[in-house]
Amino acid sequence: QYNVVSLGANPDGKTDSSNAFQKAWASACGSTRAATIYVPRGQFLVRSATFNGPCKNSAITVRIDGTLVAPSNYNVNGNAGNWIVLRRVTGVSVIGGTLDGQGGGLWACKLSGKSCPIGATNLLISNSQNVLVSGVSSLNSQMFHIVVNGCRNVKMQGVKVSASGTSPNTDGIHVGASTGVTILNSKIGTGDDCVSIGPGSNNLWIENVACGPGHGISIGSLGKDQQEDGVQNVTVKTVTFTGTQNGVRIKSWARQSNSFARNILFQHAIMNNVQNPIIIDQNYCPGSGCPNKASGVRVSGVTYQDIHGTSATPVAVKFDCSSKYPCTGIRLQDVKLTYRNQVATASCVHADGTASGLVQPSSCL
Repeated sequence: QYNVVSLGANPDGKTDSSNAFQKAWASACGSTRAATIYVPRGQFLVRSATFNGPCKNSAITVRIDGTLVAPSNYNVNGNAGNWIVLRRVTGVSVIGGTLDGQGGGLWACKLSGKSCPIGATNLLISNSQNVLVSGVSSLNSQMFHIVVNGCRNVKMQGVKVSASGTSPNTDGIHVGASTGVTILNSKIGTGDDCVSIGPGSNNLWIENVACGPGHGISIGSLGKDQQEDGVQNVTVKTVTFTGTQNGVRIKSWARQSNSFARNILFQHAIMNNVQNPIIIDQNYCPGSGCPNKASGVRVSGVTYQDIHGTSATPVAVKFDCSSKYPCTGIRLQDVKLTYRNQVATASCVHADGTASGLVQPSSCL
């Protein structure tokens, strides 16, 4: 076991302890036997840390009882892109602890319209496999909280994500170009998507997640590039949304692309005062300079099953699909969404599918 304090880390939250973390990683990664890195209680200032593999063993546990704190001055790592990085590792488990990105200053800078660094992701897991993240809290990241990119077999459980509902671009968990990612028993409140699923992601299982504040659980945005890998085989079940901008969302840009979203199941969702509980938006464009063409992204085989609760707007179900490639195989089953104790409405554009069981608002498919 490699204790970062024994290697020179200081739990005062003020002394830069980056070197001790790098030393601990070098030892654990170089070990031919299973190894543990231990971060005891206390606050550890870490400027930025990349833990590179491949390692000589595939059983490294990073056990954190304390808090890793990013520099409060956002110029220190605001342009680094990422704060804590696991790259090209196999069989790493990160257990417990808090990652405090101290992003408040950068959010304020961005919201004031000044020119600011883009900001760093709290935790990036890149080009890795067989990774477990359990009981970790991500707090006030400058940009995204946790990003999983180019990975295979990543499990996240008991993760807590927390940032202000007005914090810009602070997606909770973003998955891109990855296969076999599971997100379980997690609580996410932030200023952007609670979970976002980017191009090239497949075989995802998301279960027992509470989302709010935030922008919902989103597939996309897709179709930003003309050549793009699609998203398929995604299950999102037993999820709760409270006061969010969206519930379950698929979003694509209105431009040519060979991307797709298919074989997606949204099951057992509760909506509490959600602006767009069920939404497919194929004219997604958050800023100005929108492409305003027909989206090339093909959306098919999307099932909404047992979705109940309240909409904060009159239109609780919105399928705004591509005029070139209409949505097909949309299934609504046992959906009941109300607006101010009244019946809500549904809106369909270029959307084909079926409804069964009780469906309110009544289906426009």
